[in-house]
Amino acid sequence: MSPLELHAEITGEGPPVVILHGLFGSSRNWAGVARSLAPRHRVWALDARNHGQSPHSSAMDYRVMAADVARFLERHSLQGVTLVGHSMGGKTAMTLALLDDTRLARLIVVDIAPLAYDDEHTAIVDAMLGLPLTEVKRRGDADRLLAAAVPDPEIRLFLLQNLRFEHGTTTWRLNLPALRAGMKNLVGELPVAPDARSGKPAYFIRGGRSTRVADGAPAASIAPHFPRAALLTIPEAGHWPHAEQPAAFMALLDEILAGP
Repeated sequence: MSPLELHAEITGEGPPVVILHGLFGSSRNWAGVARSLAPRHRVWALDARNHGQSPHSSAMDYRVMAADVARFLERHSLQGVTLVGHSMGGKTAMTLALLDDTRLARLIVVDIAPLAYDDEHTAIVDAMLGLPLTEVKRRGDADRLLAAAVPDPEIRLFLLQNLRFEHGTTTWRLNLPALRAGMKNLVGELPVAPDARSGKPAYFIRGGRSTRVADGAPAASIAPHFPRAALLTIPEAGHWPHAEQPAAFMALLDEILAGP
């Protein structure tokens, strides 16, 4: 299966930084980080397949998503890349680094480990698929209809950024059927050999209130694949440290990027 040509939001000048968002997200979620980096770096914030403005496909697993990113780096002749990935994007970034890290200078993974996780997302996809879009004329309508299935208002706000209102019709930007069909892959282990290694520097930034990269098995799972890994914690953040503690996150990011 051929890689897809991913949509990118591009800004700034300098050494290349490529950003991969998480599940249900898009490049727009990282616009603030991209703006902060732009005076010193050329930033490409990508939309993953089946997300944002990138093409849709029935295939949804980390090997095909890593191939999409590899194709993007090749097409734009990018070398010495700092690859930043959050959650699903972090697993995509790890997969690419473990399969072929020749175009990478370093890896920055945000609040995810190379592990399988419980499926907390299929129920959300089902709720989104069940939303009667003919009754949705504005986001407030969707927020009200989704409230019973997704009680957290911040999560609903995040999800509803994916609604598209055009010519009197409401649709999802996300390819929800493909996400649902591929969810086992997305929450599963990385599709790489147990002894796969990347010798590039790797920085794992975790939220102190998140359980995704807790001490114990999640943290211990990193070193076998990334022997040059460093684990960094933003204490007052959860799973979205770049959004919950942007100043602390940017300070860490700038420190990493200033290094060798």
